[in-house]
Order: sequence, then C-alpha cells, then structure tokens
Amino acid sequence: MNMETESIRRVDLSAINHLPTIDFIGNDFAIFNDIRDIPISGYPTRLNAVCFALCLQGNAQVNINLQDYEMQAGMMTIILPEQIVQQGSRSDDFQGLFIAISKSFIDGVVPAMQQLLPLFFQIKERPCIPLNAQEREAFMEYHSFLWKKVRLKDSRFRKEITQGLLVSLFYEIYDIYSQHADQVHRPKNRKEELFGRFLQLITEHYKQQRSVSFYAGKMFLSPKHLSTVIKAVSGKTAGEWIDGLVVLEAKALLRSTDMSVQEISDELHFSNQSFFGKYFKHHTGISPKEYRR
Repeated sequence: MNMETESIRRVDLSAINHLPTIDFIGNDFAIFNDIRDIPISGYPTRLNAVCFALCLQGNAQVNINLQDYEMQAGMMTIILPEQIVQQGSRSDDFQGLFIAISKSFIDGVVPAMQQLLPLFFQIKERPCIPLNAQEREAFMEYHSFLWKKVRLKDSRFRKEITQGLLVSLFYEIYDIYSQHADQVHRPKNRKEELFGRFLQLITEHYKQQRSVSFYAGKMFLSPKHLSTVIKAVSGKTAGEWIDGLVVLEAKALLRSTDMSVQEISDELHFSNQSFFGKYFKHHTGISPKEYRR
C-alpha cells in the first residue's frame, strides 16, 4: 500500500468520547484500560493525540510510520500526533493501560517544552521500549491516580490537576528514555548529530533569534542544507522547529502569567506588538488576546 497516495483517516478523541468504559476531559484527555477502545483499526490512521500504552500481559502488533512493532508484557508504546498508526493482531489475553492527550492539551501540559524536545525525538526513534519493574510500577501509579482525578467531575480544578500530573508523567518518561538511551549506546549518524546540535542552539536562542540563517551560521552550514537535514531527520523544517518553540513559549506566557501582550512581545524580541500579533495569529489562527480568553 502506498501511504503517500492513500487517503489516511484522521482521528481525534471525539471519536471515542461516547464510550462508557473511558473517562474524559472534553476532547482533550482520555484514560482507559481496554485496547479495543483505542480509535485505530486495521486501516492507516493519523491520531491527533499523544497515546501512552503499557502492555500488562499478552502481546499486540502495531505499525507506526510504516514500521512494525510488537507490544509484549512490560513494554510501553508511545504514539505521537500525526504519526500513521495501523493496528495489527493481538493475543486473546492482551491487557494494558492507556492514556491519550490531544495536541492542544499538550500546550498546557508542557509549557517548558524546550526542556523536553529531545524526548519527542527519542520517542519517534523508539516508540516501544521495555520497562523494568520499578518503571512499570511508576506508570501504573500515575495511571491510577490520573483516573481517580479525572473521575472527580465536580472538581473545579479537574483539568488543572490533570495537567499538573501529566507534567510529572512527561518528566518521568523523559527520565526512563534517558536511562534506556544510555544503555543502548547506538552511535548517531552525522545528520542526527546536527539535529541534536540544532535543538541545543534553538533552546538557547529562540527568544532572540527566529532566523534559520542565524542557526545555520552557528553550525557553519548553509540555511538550505540545515533545513534539508532537519527535515530528513525530524519530518519538520528548521523554520517549523523555531516557530513551534516561539509559539509554545508565547502560549505559555499568555496562559500562565499576567504579562501584557506588549511585555510578551518584548520578552520574545519582536520589533513591536503588532508584528508579534500577526506572527501569533499566522501560526495559531487567533490573536494573542483571543488565545488568552
């Protein structure tokens, strides 16, 4: 099957919010323990969410971005937004724990995204990893506690409590991936080394510098070559990485601080508030003030 020419169905959490075995926060967060409720099928699907799955027993086949993986007992699988997913066979005794988070919810979950950028690259490279007993127990505790909090429908701060717990979960998973990466010791190729260097540079300078030329100069590359390399490794251009980080920081400042739009514009080194507003609206579809509301 040619994935480039086939029409790939897109699915978000609204596709499963009618199921009684799943608990939700709107169309932003879902938590459950039955793989039959996952909104993927034998057909290629793009999920508009991050999905965490821990296999407790049995096994299941899943295809992620044209690569086949087998989930076995004790393995965690993470699917990122926009990845192409195709569900394969699973054993009759398969059991697991699942969490799904929409892309928009993640903006509130990971305001300090620059610290977690390497994690998402590592997940894309290794979506399935085996967990030791301590790591499995940690994920199971988060899953249990999150489920309890999500079920508190009368809580005024149910969403905020859930987001706070998810921040901790992301850092736990980052720690797990970091330790596994230390054990693997797979040598990086030249393009991966350049991508890692680029991520380091943009996390240091994105508030001051949004030009691909600036980062290319730091790396002694042409802007075209840098973008080609970054696109090949990550699926996104250098400019998209820079803009994504700037917009995420702007969203975090708008939502979590009392800074005025002018002050945020200054913080991110835009020439004026008007240009910042146009930039933000170009990338989000709404103005900074509308996003804050």
